[in-house]
Amino acid sequence: DLDALGLAELIRNKEFTALELVDESIRRCESVNGTLNAVITDMFEHARARATEPLGDGPFAGVPFLMKDFVAEVAGVPFYEGSDFLSGYIPNEDSEVYRRFCRAGLITIGKTNLPEFAIGVTTEPRRFGATHNPWDPTRTPGGSSGGAAAAVAARIVPIAHGNDVGGSIRIPASCCGLVGLKPTRGRTT
Repeated sequence: DLDALGLAELIRNKEFTALELVDESIRRCESVNGTLNAVITDMFEHARARATEPLGDGPFAGVPFLMKDFVAEVAGVPFYEGSDFLSGYIPNEDSEVYRRFCRAGLITIGKTNLPEFAIGVTTEPRRFGATHNPWDPTRTPGGSSGGAAAAVAARIVPIAHGNDVGGSIRIPASCCGLVGLKPTRGRTT
């Protein structure tokens, strides 16, 4: 029932460990992702390992997180951007935005679905198939950050990465009953 800052506070107050929260997010993902198809690449073991390391003092220290598989690479984790074109591509270094998420203390449990190359207002890539809205699986969660929005609305994680040029955060937030934050251009990397 808490947002990401509320969960971080529980961890700081030692009411829960980061590993307990990561395991709960993984359990939630495994229980609903077969229906939603929001998470296309799991990073479960990576997340569990990170949750046992020192968390640092970032504002989201220990909070489970999902990252949109677009313009955000993680070393050693397959990267698709929703397309067959990138099959087999595994980055050898982290993108700056991922490094910043880590410094903030977020623990990434996986990567979310999106339309091919984030082009479109529905999340239905040929590569991974359609993502479904958790409120009504016959409806779209929007796009292009549809996997992220569906995962947050389904309470897999309290916060997820999205990016937006033409509505890719705002449309899924609207479709899934969420708040989507699109920072001012030039304010983030």
